[in-house]
Amino acid sequence: MNLSKHLLLPLFILLFISNADILPTKREPPGQENMPVATRWLLDAAGESERASISSVYIILCPKRSSQGTGFLLRGGPIITAGHVIQGYQAVDILAVSPYGDKITFAKILIDPKRDLALLFPDKELKGGLLLGSEENPSVGIKVSTWGFPEGWNGPAPLLSVGYLSGYMAQKKKSDSGSIIKLLVVNGAFNPGNSGGPLFLQDNNKVIGVVVSKLIPLNEYILSAIKALAENKSGLIFPGKDEKGNPIKFVESQVVAIVLERFKQLTQVMIGQAIHVSELRAFLKEQGIKEPTY
Repeated sequence: MNLSKHLLLPLFILLFISNADILPTKREPPGQENMPVATRWLLDAAGESERASISSVYIILCPKRSSQGTGFLLRGGPIITAGHVIQGYQAVDILAVSPYGDKITFAKILIDPKRDLALLFPDKELKGGLLLGSEENPSVGIKVSTWGFPEGWNGPAPLLSVGYLSGYMAQKKKSDSGSIIKLLVVNGAFNPGNSGGPLFLQDNNKVIGVVVSKLIPLNEYILSAIKALAENKSGLIFPGKDEKGNPIKFVESQVVAIVLERFKQLTQVMIGQAIHVSELRAFLKEQGIKEPTY
């Protein structure tokens, strides 16, 4: 009896090994077999709510002028970004890239210059996406965050910026004398390229705002001096090309103005602004776009 047990055990092991190739193995989710390594690391290190946010955030590229921004997918709808990110471009000029490296082109865009918001409608339906949060005013001092692509960072995965809600701002638009735009003021590191990114409350992936700008610590005198340099047309001439590749000429003061403008854009300030989610809802409603609720 004991001998038969000793004979059966090796036989069982042999059968198990010979059939191991038909046993189920761990496989990557469909469409993620070629996930960029950095994206995989980021998703592995993120919490459940952050993973959903990361997957729904896109880098928005405008190759003609080598400019970029951030956008996020509204569940079942368009990609949302800041209006100034794509201002002056047509749908065919814009490209979005997901954290997984997927390239997205667009059939149509809509811009609301009053609110500095834009809707980008992809050529194909995209899966996933984010929901909009409550329109209640979060408490001052609460931690907020955004995923995005600050200028100089090309991904593939977005970077996290964290700050605190500092207050609120009512902005009156000159183009519409009766319109007041509601803004969230955030003490956080918003940079060029973060514009268009979704703003979240801590440990929550529902959008409470759209990042649109940061405050620049330069007074009007300095800004007017930069403008005067840019408009001057006399001096040593340098050749160059415009965004369409056509030859143009710069004088030395204009080159200085370009450099100063660049430094102005890159100046790190800890005060940024985001359009309140109520303004985004109003824009969607005006365009007849139904907000997802699930």
